[in-house]
Amino acid sequence: MASFSQIGNELYTGRRSIDFIGRRKLWFTVGALLMVASVLVLAIRGINPGIEFRGGSQFTVSGASTTAQEPANQVLADLGAGEPPRVSAVGSDSVRVQTERLTNEETTEVQGALAEAYDVPPENVAATFVGPSWGADVTGKALQGLLLFLVIITVGMSLYFRTWTMALGAVGALLHDLVVTVGVYAAVGFEVTPASVIGFLTILGYSLYDTVVVFDKVRENNADLYTQDKRTYAEGSNLAVNQTLVRSINTSVTGLLPVAAILFVGAFLLGAGTLRDIALALFVGMLLSSLSSVFLAAPLEVALRERNEAVVKHTKMVLDRRERRRAAAGETGDGGAVDLGARTEDLTGVGIVAGHHLGTAAQPRRRKKGR
Repeated sequence: MASFSQIGNELYTGRRSIDFIGRRKLWFTVGALLMVASVLVLAIRGINPGIEFRGGSQFTVSGASTTAQEPANQVLADLGAGEPPRVSAVGSDSVRVQTERLTNEETTEVQGALAEAYDVPPENVAATFVGPSWGADVTGKALQGLLLFLVIITVGMSLYFRTWTMALGAVGALLHDLVVTVGVYAAVGFEVTPASVIGFLTILGYSLYDTVVVFDKVRENNADLYTQDKRTYAEGSNLAVNQTLVRSINTSVTGLLPVAAILFVGAFLLGAGTLRDIALALFVGMLLSSLSSVFLAAPLEVALRERNEAVVKHTKMVLDRRERRRAAAGETGDGGAVDLGARTEDLTGVGIVAGHHLGTAAQPRRRKKGR
């Protein structure tokens, strides 16, 4: 069995190739299904907004004898609270209780009842109030930042790569990552807090980082596109994705391992809401970003670029010449005259495998001197 480094070397040179571009309809279908499923989950279950977004009162019981939810639920039920409280353990000896907005008298009463229920002094029960206007302001600022970010990235990438197709390919993959990440949040039921919003915004940069690396290689491979007839634009792009595949895997693994550790510690060991909220967004977003840069961004860019008339003509020219050389090689009976180096498929949408090279007809053997 070939080693990972050997496989990476073969992918880079084109001796081995994975057909990412040729199977783009499959990747687009999977991506679309994930986005539709995420939207359905959001429509049916909705997100679970934290107290920072919905507003309300929050009580934190420190040094509790138990972190069970029943005492807090019973306290609020006895006081006739309208909305069921949200109770969660924080660490090994703290409990967080979130309720609807309470008056000052109700807040004092709940503090005393929680102190008695969890067998702690009254001063160990901290009470805070958060107004919904603060959460609405955070939401508005986050959406403004997202829109501004997308505009700047679209313009910046269009100028850097000197083509709008790469900018749209990157933004399309980025929107896919955001929608699916939010859908996972809704499915899991984790609270959406300011820490979650920070995580959502952080994955924007990570997604673009992977995509830009792939697109840089795509541009390099297709720099002399119209001066050669060995491969199409799609084949050069597919080679670029294969060449950066090992790098993407290594970057993703080294990035996901520490985030997974934070998620595990925050969710299962410490019960720390902030760690858990931001780690889940980062973990899902980074994983999706690594996949979308390979399976969505590059294939989407090729699909957009192949609408260009010059690219269409060049692709047709390459395929026609390749077919004529195959036919000529077959007529002469020289099966080795054309070395394709890898499998080539009918390009009904794109070229498949890069690394094809065209040989020349075998030269006649020279006579030895003296004969």
